[in-house]
Amino acid sequence: MTKPQNPVQMAVIGAAHGIKGELRVKTFTGDPLALADYGPLYARDGRAFQIVDIRPANNVVVVRFKGISDRNAAEALAGTELFVDRSMLPDDGEEDEFYHADLVGLAVRDDTGADIGKVVAVHNFGGGDILDVILAGRKGVLIPFTQAAVPDVSIKDGFVRIDPAAAGLIDDEDSDAPGSDGFDPKGRPRGPKDAGGNR
Repeated sequence: MTKPQNPVQMAVIGAAHGIKGELRVKTFTGDPLALADYGPLYARDGRAFQIVDIRPANNVVVVRFKGISDRNAAEALAGTELFVDRSMLPDDGEEDEFYHADLVGLAVRDDTGADIGKVVAVHNFGGGDILDVILAGRKGVLIPFTQAAVPDVSIKDGFVRIDPAAAGLIDDEDSDAPGSDGFDPKGRPRGPKDAGGNR
């Protein structure tokens, strides 16, 4: 197989591990060891990587790739993202599980069914998946990929439906006014002069 036409990121290479060319690799597969089940992995520039050995190590796997036999060669690969073609991935996941590559490009509809934008990327900064959405007439916005914010996903029909309130897209016009409880954060007293001072 050549460079993936519809790439899905499976892993990213981290630091070298030892002196024999092994590398620490962060995987995005459900079972980290399953990374070896997809055949060759490809870098963005088309280089192919064949896994010769893989074993778990804390929250990553340690991998030995064919042709990488010393620490210098391993260190040169740090940060390399690894991909397979979407066609290599099974379609038998749970009903509410989606590949990031399948979400990118979907139309975004509001709760009335009107098209309001498009998914341009999916990110995960450690707190869960986030949809990067370009809305008509606005810059990009980030929407949490939760059941509340994105109640409907239809890969087959090519759209996601969002709840604008749960997605954080509805502006609160009175956000600068004191709250209903009378608390105004801008009008807080400073407290006693000696508060926080040395005794």
